[in-house]
Amino acid sequence: MGTLTNETKSSIERFDIMKEHFEDAYDRQGASEELLEPKVYIVEEGDSLYEIAIEHNIPLDSLKEWNNLTDHTIHPKEELIVSNDQLANFTEPALAEGEMIVTATAYTAYCYGCSGTTAYGIDLRANPEEKVIAVDPSIIPLGTKVWVEGYGEAIAGDTGGAIKGNRIDVFIPSYDHAIEWGVKEIKLKIID
Repeated sequence: MGTLTNETKSSIERFDIMKEHFEDAYDRQGASEELLEPKVYIVEEGDSLYEIAIEHNIPLDSLKEWNNLTDHTIHPKEELIVSNDQLANFTEPALAEGEMIVTATAYTAYCYGCSGTTAYGIDLRANPEEKVIAVDPSIIPLGTKVWVEGYGEAIAGDTGGAIKGNRIDVFIPSYDHAIEWGVKEIKLKIID
């Protein structure tokens, strides 16, 4: 009998995870209804787990959990589950006036092409403790005070090319902590 390579073991583990998702979906939907399948992404050369999470608008922690990953290591041609049928059945909690659910990513003052000064004129390099978020000004006007779940009170003081609709970027001074933030679906409340 032959030995299993690490690649074969990984494929078997991936199959077992996907099988579990299929069976769970089938059990929840009942035998007479159509089976819900999780969406799968094939990792390409140069991909990072963080970029895949952003591209598919899912929290990094969820991506790791769905794929039974303990760190950020991925390999080309690896199959990753990038949706979970349970999300389709998720009912958002009722929101009070001035509250909304947003997709939040993080940025630093030292990102490629960043000057460190926000669209509202805040110098983040000189004021690294400032709580600032980048927003779509057609949704949240610049200068608006907000409360962001998991971040606290902040000012809508910046914009960004990828920040459209209910998507925000929270300013975090440390690159490592910004990466740790990942992609989150969180509550935002307009204060003023």
